[in-house]
Amino acid sequence: MCLAIPAEVTKLLPDEMAIVSIDGVSKEISVALIENLAVGDYVIIHVGYALTKIDPEEAMRTLELLRELSAEGQGAAS
Repeated sequence: MCLAIPAEVTKLLPDEMAIVSIDGVSKEISVALIENLAVGDYVIIHVGYALTKIDPEEAMRTLELLRELSAEGQGAAS
């Protein structure tokens, strides 16, 4: 199964790289596929690459849905 998730750009790096935050977890990714990216933008990432920008409200809704699914999964496992 492939999963692309939203993340906030927290730092732009040289060589078309950036640091993003995924619900507080930092990760270095490639942003070579996106133009005019700025700190504070939200992107969809998949296997270490930012694929596109996403509206911040949509990113928050998706992250909240992922949190809910995780909580349900943890409840089902216990």
